[in-house]
Amino acid sequence: MDFSYTPEQEAFRIEVRNWLASNLPPELCIDDPADERVAPNRTIFEKRRAWQAKMYAAGWVGIAWPREFGGRGASVLEQVIFNEEYGRARAPMLPGYSGIGMCGPTIAQAGSLEQRRRFLKRILSGEDIWCQGYSEPNAGSDLAGIQTRAQDRGDYFVLNGQKIWTSAAQYADWMFLLARTVPAAHKHLGISYLLLDMKTKGVEVRPLVTASGHSHFNQVFFEDVHVPKENLVGSKDQGWKVAMTTLSYERGAAGGGYDSQIRGLLDLAHRYHIDGRPAWEHDWVRQRIVHLAIESKAAKYARLRSLTRQLKGQPPGPEGSMLKLSGSELGMRIAFFASEMLGVYAQVAQPMPALEDAPRWQNRVISSRQYTIAGGTSEIQRNILGERTLKMPK
Repeated sequence: MDFSYTPEQEAFRIEVRNWLASNLPPELCIDDPADERVAPNRTIFEKRRAWQAKMYAAGWVGIAWPREFGGRGASVLEQVIFNEEYGRARAPMLPGYSGIGMCGPTIAQAGSLEQRRRFLKRILSGEDIWCQGYSEPNAGSDLAGIQTRAQDRGDYFVLNGQKIWTSAAQYADWMFLLARTVPAAHKHLGISYLLLDMKTKGVEVRPLVTASGHSHFNQVFFEDVHVPKENLVGSKDQGWKVAMTTLSYERGAAGGGYDSQIRGLLDLAHRYHIDGRPAWEHDWVRQRIVHLAIESKAAKYARLRSLTRQLKGQPPGPEGSMLKLSGSELGMRIAFFASEMLGVYAQVAQPMPALEDAPRWQNRVISSRQYTIAGGTSEIQRNILGERTLKMPK
């Protein structure tokens, strides 16, 4: 296996690095972008939307998308290189990440020609920000258990029900959602995949405040909301297949690299003192950090195996669920170790003389567990791997 890049790919990396160095506003940089996928307030959201628009104008959003959809037709490896450099620059998660990474590719694959023309370029430019309407109060891990209903009224559907844990709904222009169109059907049937304008009458968004004090996600209520038939993706009552397409993109992007967090731990261990000397000088600290670094490297090579399948044009393998499971669990172990090392300082939400970046680590400790739930719980991923890969009984 060749892990090196060609001279042309390295030249592309330098191009990306130089552009980010010249254009990324320093005030938008963030140490752990994944922990702040959603802007904490409207002001920061609008700054990030403007940043996405600037990137799009320069041809740096969705670069692996086909040119006719607004991308630049870059290779998968070029997208990987771009992602590496974007993370290295500590750039923020784009406000349109749900559209770029999940809804957009789904529309490109399963949507109508008119839907592609209407939505795809606006997704990349940040003109339309999307949120995901999957989970409901009694249908989280059991996604097929949704109860939100869409009644067929000829030219439109009438939508009634509720979604929950809807990230960025307070900023979103559109939602891609699942609704039950045949209530009596088997639970994986009779579901349709709809695109909803969030400004439609009858849509109400109620923010939910997390333990970190951040309104990251929301409840969304629908009361007699009219959804035009042209906003149906795929066939009516056959939305489960489309939904799985979206989930494959979501889980394929999960379980990202944790090298930057490991570097953060190393830096913290050299700065923070335990019993009067740097934490790094304690054997147990070094051993734990090395163990976490080994896990991170193992995940890296699993991602490369998945990348190899893409480069060969093969269908997705079990790596998506493997990376989602191992990545989210690793992120939680990193956070728990940080709290163990910091002791009471892990609970501090403001800078202190002994730990200037205390808020970063407090947020990491509080936020880490969410990734074992979002995008499919760890239990769901284990079921997928056990049943579909290991061929174990249900």
